[in-house]
Amino acid sequence: MDEREKDLVERVLRGDTDAFGPLVEPYRDRLLGFAYRLTRDAEDAKEVVQEALLRCFKYLSSFDVEKSFKAWLFQILVHAARHHRTKRGRQDLLSRSGPLREAALETGHGPEKGHEDRNLRARLLECLDVLSPRERDVFLLRDIEELNVEETARALGSSAISVRVHLSAARRKIRGRIQDKYPDLLGGA
Repeated sequence: MDEREKDLVERVLRGDTDAFGPLVEPYRDRLLGFAYRLTRDAEDAKEVVQEALLRCFKYLSSFDVEKSFKAWLFQILVHAARHHRTKRGRQDLLSRSGPLREAALETGHGPEKGHEDRNLRARLLECLDVLSPRERDVFLLRDIEELNVEETARALGSSAISVRVHLSAARRKIRGRIQDKYPDLLGGA
């Protein structure tokens, strides 16, 4: 955890609620994009992020400042999405419109990556339907949000071995789906 985040956490815990905004602001777009990929619905994604931020604020005193704030925040988001999914009790459908879809496809590396990168990511996201919910969570946290294996395991409340197993299965299934739907993407690999 960097010093800026540590300072903001301490300020919030001392009662400076205005410090919460700057603490979570750098993660808002990524949280929204990730929530969208988990829920596959724009309105659900907004609700999940709102719930995750409320939980983050409520349980901030239990956060270990020696750990990664980003991983902890994504852990809360995953749990909020699971709760929301259970509460809704409906089948996920991939929405294909709106600004949240754009956020979900955003790489976080800026516009210089261009249309080709966005098209590739869109195709990849369309292939997620072959994954189980656990495989999707692992794949998104590890390969899209770029958390390491240990952070992913903490976020999902599982072991590093379980993360590796589910990640391997997810990658294999996605590769198979890409070979079926978009063989041109693999270039003979």
